[in-house]
Amino acid sequence: MTVSYHGRDYQLVMFDLDDTLAPSKSPLPDAMVDVLQRLLSSTKGCVISGGNFTQFEKQVIARLGVFDGEANLHLMPTCGTQYVRWSGSVWETVYAEYLSDDEKRRTLATLEAGAKELGLWEAKPWGQILEDRGSQITFSALGQTAPVDAKAAWDPDGAKKERLRAYAADELPDLEVRSGGSTSVDVTKKGIDKAYGTKKLMDILSLGIDDILFFGDRLDEGGNDRPVKDLGVESVAVEGWEDTCAKLSALLDG
Repeated sequence: MTVSYHGRDYQLVMFDLDDTLAPSKSPLPDAMVDVLQRLLSSTKGCVISGGNFTQFEKQVIARLGVFDGEANLHLMPTCGTQYVRWSGSVWETVYAEYLSDDEKRRTLATLEAGAKELGLWEAKPWGQILEDRGSQITFSALGQTAPVDAKAAWDPDGAKKERLRAYAADELPDLEVRSGGSTSVDVTKKGIDKAYGTKKLMDILSLGIDDILFFGDRLDEGGNDRPVKDLGVESVAVEGWEDTCAKLSALLDG
């Protein structure tokens, strides 16, 4: 089945997660659960975000419930460096572009040194500042479990993140360094971002660029959703999960 948007039909609807489908690091709200279940009852959907699979389990899978048979939901943790799908009985990893031990070591050291040099290393964070997600290293300035309001207030214009991103990119030229969520910087293997994940999924599902519709809150220049738009995928800019919910509901009501 397809969904129609501005007169065109799409076979797959893709979404960013934090601040697109849910508040940062939070479970899907009830209204979003309802509209996603409507979508997935007849159309393929994909969530692609910087969090690891455990985060997807808490935010998405636990809220959407048990799937019978082959699910229409496709999951791409750590910005598409991994692809996980429902086999009919378990969630299986189709691919994962893991960082080497040396790449992880250099990345962790660089992010910590850069954050301290730039005055961005929090003395009393909420949880880990640096996290090894296997295929991605993530710096979270206030810690992995920081409250949403604190994260929103920390770097409203993105300048702090950009300073650390630029520092790490200079020190790690063989790796991909990009801004993540509201307080995060992500590092993966070179050339791997959300566009990479989108292209991999297109190949696996035998889809073309014109078959995909994408919703994201960071489609601005330098935003971590921007690579999908730059790939040529029709992209819908949103401001928070409520905006996504309203626009997706209107699309389904067609």
